[in-house]
Amino acid sequence: MENEINAGIWSVVPPLVAIALSLITREVIFSLLVGIMSGALIFSVLGSLGAAGVFTVTIDTMIGKLADGDNAAMVIFLALLGGLVAVITKAGGSNAYGVWAAGKIKSRQSAGLLTSFLGVLIFIDDYFNCLTVGTVMRPVTDRHRISREKLAYFIDATAAPICVIAPISSWAASVISYYPTETGVTGMRAFAGSIPMNLYAVLTIFMVIWLAVRKNGDYGPMAAAQRRAEETGVTESPSVSSAGGDELERLQVSPRGRVLDLIIPVVFLVIFSVLSMLWYGGYWDEDGKSLFAAFGDTSAGYALALGGFGALIAAFFLFVPRRLISFPDFFSALGAGIKSMTPAIIILTLAWTISGICRDLLQTGHYVAALVEASSMPVALIPAIMFLIAAALSFSTGTAWGTFGILIPITINICDIVAPELSIVSLSAVLAGSVFGDHCSPISDTTILSSTGARCNHIDHVSTQIPYALTVAVICFIGYIMAGFLAPLGFAASAAITLPVSLVLLIAALLVLPKRWKAGA
Repeated sequence: MENEINAGIWSVVPPLVAIALSLITREVIFSLLVGIMSGALIFSVLGSLGAAGVFTVTIDTMIGKLADGDNAAMVIFLALLGGLVAVITKAGGSNAYGVWAAGKIKSRQSAGLLTSFLGVLIFIDDYFNCLTVGTVMRPVTDRHRISREKLAYFIDATAAPICVIAPISSWAASVISYYPTETGVTGMRAFAGSIPMNLYAVLTIFMVIWLAVRKNGDYGPMAAAQRRAEETGVTESPSVSSAGGDELERLQVSPRGRVLDLIIPVVFLVIFSVLSMLWYGGYWDEDGKSLFAAFGDTSAGYALALGGFGALIAAFFLFVPRRLISFPDFFSALGAGIKSMTPAIIILTLAWTISGICRDLLQTGHYVAALVEASSMPVALIPAIMFLIAAALSFSTGTAWGTFGILIPITINICDIVAPELSIVSLSAVLAGSVFGDHCSPISDTTILSSTGARCNHIDHVSTQIPYALTVAVICFIGYIMAGFLAPLGFAASAAITLPVSLVLLIAALLVLPKRWKAGA
């Protein structure tokens, strides 16, 4: 791959082009391709590579991203999970679970709450969260006329937000690894301290529960989608089919499936994935790593791929000997399930490619970081400003983890010099802003996987959840301004005031917005 260049303000053009086109055309693959090509063109012009450079940079970056071990493992996991969903569906497990849930879950509110509960429960990794919750809950939410857009929001809003405040998660390990060691505070201590002031994560999880239990609590595009589902029973957008659904719809379902035929493979998926994370993290190595250290050093992609493979083997021995599925039908369903994941894999590959061009070649992150370092912002506004910068960077690059790596060291070093009392709240603001930007971005991998897990059209998911994410983000920005000025009182007092006030502001917004911004308005 060619060496990176300092593209300056041009470095933000590719993500802006991709995001704008995806929202205008509603064709995410086309938009990502144009964004990628624009970035390759900028790199080729500034690097004097000639016209051929546009194509070589594009292909080299794409191949490089697919050759990355973690990315390749995630593609394999997606394929295996698609196959697992298909064989469970073929065996009648999903249908049996839907019938059981129809008898036990009597209301739309209960279905929403169960979806939220599962999203919060699976806190180890956001990829695993997105796809597992969608697989398990989609039949239930469809039956209770919860729109696919709302299901995708529930999944997305309980994936990264819960992972970023869970001490044992792949996200916690990432944050800790980026925390500067020269500050005298351990990364784990700083991360634990940041949890109560990670306003976006805390308020988003509260909002999910609020929307699950409250009738007529939706507003904006989501209210229109939910009204369509409730009045017509059509849970997905009638104008655009959801990616990956057609192959699974053609499967002939066994009438002898049981609820356990869904639960047991999913339980095996969870167990094998967790054990694989510990294995790849070195938990059973001779040096005797701690549980948290093993989760911190693991490779989530490899572990999830191994977990998916183990779950498929378990499903084979659960279904075939009992003749729920014949030997040929098992592998026929497996192929259909893998094929159903093709759109998600294409979009994810393109998202990795544009992220690589921006981050690795055009130095988008370093350009934004330099602007932050060169600014002379008032000390009390550091948390609020860092929240905005993190949100913009994460939104434009589609990666929260990349934003962590760029901004955490800069933020902590700035605070250590000019305002040590703001270090933890500023760390919280960076984490919150990164998750917010990642939550909204059409090119974010977790956004893509959430729409995949819900089997919802990707742009429908993005356009309906952005108003919800912005609602929380505005409250967070106000909260971080408040926290900056309250910092002299100490972190505990600042958090004790800021968090409840932010929660009250959010409740007020959630009471007013459904009345002022009605469906179709």
